[in-house]
Amino acid sequence: MGQLDGKTAVVTGGSTGIGLAAAQRFADEGAHVFVTGRRKAELDAAVKTIGRRATGVQSDAADLADLDRLYQTVSGRGGGIDVLYANAGGGSLARLEEVTEEYFDKVVGVNVKGTLFTVQKALPLLNDGASVILASSIAGSAGMEAFGVYCASKAAVRSFARTWANELKGRAIRVNAISPGVIDTPGVSGLGPDRQQLSPLVEALVDATPLGRMGGPEEVADAILFLASDQSTYITGTELFIDGGVNQI
Repeated sequence: MGQLDGKTAVVTGGSTGIGLAAAQRFADEGAHVFVTGRRKAELDAAVKTIGRRATGVQSDAADLADLDRLYQTVSGRGGGIDVLYANAGGGSLARLEEVTEEYFDKVVGVNVKGTLFTVQKALPLLNDGASVILASSIAGSAGMEAFGVYCASKAAVRSFARTWANELKGRAIRVNAISPGVIDTPGVSGLGPDRQQLSPLVEALVDATPLGRMGGPEEVADAILFLASDQSTYITGTELFIDGGVNQI
């Protein structure tokens, strides 16, 4: 018996990194997982890795028509949604003087708009007692240099968890945010033009982490599974840090 036997989960941005690790954990625990990603090749590879309990839907979380198509696919299976992990997001380095309208719209579009409409459009399918998990970040609680727009967008996601936990309490739907620290994923190298430029930032964050290392996607996935499962039925509106202690000590 798995912790999610017979349940249906949706993971946006599940082709790589933390999203893929979470989708794999959900499937391993007995859930059927709908996984989204923008790039078909990566999505197909992820679905193959996860196995028979996964269905891939090519989708951009910032595109409302794509979200409609995603939930049409999910509804076709029947049974509603028991776990929604709104993971799709991203960002890159840009100091205040470097921020353009295009850059702002891109980061806020996927992190804030995408998260909002991912959850809003799922509402008719969410079962009473479902678990909604939002992808925030330690950046939402910090003033990281050259990360201003990204930090603000993740602070907004954390705020959504509070508000939506209150709004959805009548249906016993729990809404929580996770805030990973420095995790060894492809997204880390994608924050800057090249790994060499990013290394000082990564090194500084790792040096500031009490556990002295980067985290693994599987370690974050374990915490996400906890919030998705019946092990956390009295937890809602909270922010769970998986950060090696960097924002805690």
